Amino acid sequence: MKAGKAVKLFHLSDIHFGLADPAALSWVERCIETEAPDVVAITGDLTMRARHREFDAACRWIKGLQVPVTMEIGNHDMPYFNLIERFTRPYRRFRGIEALIEREIVLDGIAIVPLKTTARAQWRLNWSKGCITRPALRKTLDAIDALPAGTRVIVTAHHPLVEAGTDGTALTHRGGLALRELAGRNVLAVLTGHVHDPFDLIEQTAAGPVRMIGAGTLSQRIRSSPPSFNEITIDDAGVSVTARNLADVATADMQIDDVPEDAMPPRRPGEPVAPVRAVPPVDPPVH
Repeated sequence: MKAGKAVKLFHLSDIHFGLADPAALSWVERCIETEAPDVVAITGDLTMRARHREFDAACRWIKGLQVPVTMEIGNHDMPYFNLIERFTRPYRRFRGIEALIEREIVLDGIAIVPLKTTARAQWRLNWSKGCITRPALRKTLDAIDALPAGTRVIVTAHHPLVEAGTDGTALTHRGGLALRELAGRNVLAVLTGHVHDPFDLIEQTAAGPVRMIGAGTLSQRIRSSPPSFNEITIDDAGVSVTARNLADVATADMQIDDVPEDAMPPRRPGEPVAPVRAVPPVDPPVH
């Protein structure tokens, strides 16, 4: 990256077409059109139930963005009701935007490198949680290692790379291993989604610290903060994050201070919530 030139990245996640927030989506579209970020990174869960109509709407929307886009697959984007398709052609419904899936983007000294955290099946009942296979991790590490010396890296994934949630259950298998490997490389931050609240945390590993930045949701399925996206600026001073939202809530009040186990609104004492505490009294219906 040239000295003094900042890179502006819009970090979107969990749009959930089928249960998207129309006002938030229109607002983000206007922001992208008028502000022209250098890149848009979407960290998964484009759809709510991976239905054909949801993918049709999602793909049309993404095709209309006039900026470079890279996107991850979320657990909600894997076919729910067609197991044959889930196991044989899980990305078939993306129709024409397959080239954007797990797309590596290099911008003058900064590289965005994907890390796949979804799996077609797992050795546990809850397949919504993250799972990093060894080949997926190796692919990401090889991509980072192949970059020119001095390249600064942003890693994108859907699930936060933490092993345990508030009740001690595994959130992302091999998340700790991935963080340790990334800590030994020139990684500025890991961008994720999944939990529907923004965060900006430092995870300590045996190989050093790793910054984890999470985006909120642009859907009606809010957890404890309004719909939002992250505006991330990368310059010579480092990485700065603003959790932008239509409610004009300050970034510090949008962000949670821990990673919850899932994206459901907090229902038990002690679950991580943002200071704004915009917890819906009931969950929106999913049809």
